[in-house]
Amino acid sequence: MTLAATVTPRAPLPWLKLGAAAAALLAITPLVAVVLLAVFGRADAALSPALIGRYALNSALLAALVAVGAGTTGALAAWLVVMHRFPGRGLLAWALALPLAAPAFALAYAYADLFDVAGPVRTALRDLIGTDVPLNLRSLPGAAFVLSAAFYPYVYLTARAAFVSGSVCALEAARTLGSSPRQAFLRVALPMARPAIAAGVALAVMETLADYGAVNFLSVQTLTTGVVRAWSVFGSAASAARLSLLLLGAAAVLLLIERLGRKGRGYNATSARWRALPTLELTGWRAGLATLYCLLLLTLGLLLPAGWLAFKAMGAEPELPRLLGAAARSLGLGVTGAAVTVLLASLLAFGARGGRTFTRLASLGYATPGAVMAVGLLTPAGLLWSAVPGAVAGLGAGVALLVYAYAARLMAAALEPIDAGLARLSPSMTRAARTLGESEAGAARRVELPIARGALLTAGLLVLVDVLKELPGTLILRPFDFDTLAVLADNYASDERLAQAAWPALSIVLAALVPVIVLSRQIAVSRPGAPR
Repeated sequence: MTLAATVTPRAPLPWLKLGAAAAALLAITPLVAVVLLAVFGRADAALSPALIGRYALNSALLAALVAVGAGTTGALAAWLVVMHRFPGRGLLAWALALPLAAPAFALAYAYADLFDVAGPVRTALRDLIGTDVPLNLRSLPGAAFVLSAAFYPYVYLTARAAFVSGSVCALEAARTLGSSPRQAFLRVALPMARPAIAAGVALAVMETLADYGAVNFLSVQTLTTGVVRAWSVFGSAASAARLSLLLLGAAAVLLLIERLGRKGRGYNATSARWRALPTLELTGWRAGLATLYCLLLLTLGLLLPAGWLAFKAMGAEPELPRLLGAAARSLGLGVTGAAVTVLLASLLAFGARGGRTFTRLASLGYATPGAVMAVGLLTPAGLLWSAVPGAVAGLGAGVALLVYAYAARLMAAALEPIDAGLARLSPSMTRAARTLGESEAGAARRVELPIARGALLTAGLLVLVDVLKELPGTLILRPFDFDTLAVLADNYASDERLAQAAWPALSIVLAALVPVIVLSRQIAVSRPGAPR
């Protein structure tokens, strides 16, 4: 027996396991606080059961509409770009993910203005047909349209990844048995990708339930708007916590769906080697229709609202000191939040190998809306302030709370790419390093971390984009007069100063666009035969 064979992988080092436990505890603490506050706190009487029921019903209806809208449009776009060839396919394959850079509230500002009574769309239709068309974006269907346009990339990316990594052998077997390309897709590729599509829909619905800026501006009362209102208007953390319990329950169900979807992603091992996916050449009107459909999604999700906001912004001079200050705070929080979150997620990934308890605990945070996470941090912060007066006062403590909220909520989002990067590690690599005299910590530092470097960068970019767009949690926890770009846009929009709101909204889009392009391009070349 060789020496290498005698070196077997051991459990993570004790300090790594301790770090993983601490990271999971940090993620779960705000959620425990929400439950305790909801059970033992005194709720405000202004939030009647009827009002809570209306919040819950609106949230459920909105989630259902977005699930259908984002699910169908995103899955169809993924099927087109992966399984077909048509003009512009190579560019559209990665460009369809770009709406992730635009916060939903930016789309809401643009579309509400476009479809306003005096807006250009209403005016053009009035001139065309001679009568006014009752198009009202400030409604539940209007909010569903806006959020579907904003969140379809979640379904598109998960469905596209499933199609791209699908088994060529299974498709070839279906074709050998007489199936047409379309029948092979419907009978083989689509059932294999269904769990991934369900996971993408669950992610889109999670974002829908967590959204505050768009639904609040469009006058749709949901559970998240109720949480913010309970805190900011009534000053009742207990009422906010009780509303948060409903969101936590919904988030837990969606997280379960998403996890079950990920369990179904193991069917691609039927071939010993990867080959280019068989694609169908579209010609004539079919090719034009495929290009037009993908362009329409990209236009509705990014180009049209961003273009309209840019046009509006040209009509108002920005308050440059406020805008630059908010941009500096947003980028500072984004970079700091990404660094802290990736550090904690790395501890979790390296320290929880061999057991999934810690990672499951941390995953609860990702399914939790930012407003709920903020409410959960208010109670521990209050207790700390009571025990040590002034401990959570001041700018530094407020920023620390914000970074904590970001890390607790987004730790699981960062954990996914890091886990995927570590999955590329063969046990033989660690054994070889150990055989050459490296300790387990040395093997992790010199072998595992370099291989996972790309995954760490991906995780950091994901967190950075999410922090830049975060609104409700920041709105609740931010120190006094500490406006980020998202908060500044919300303040302007609340005063119906859309031209001014366009400047910070577009700043978020521009700041998030580069990391989204990088992430989308990485997925585009993830497999031979994928669109490039």
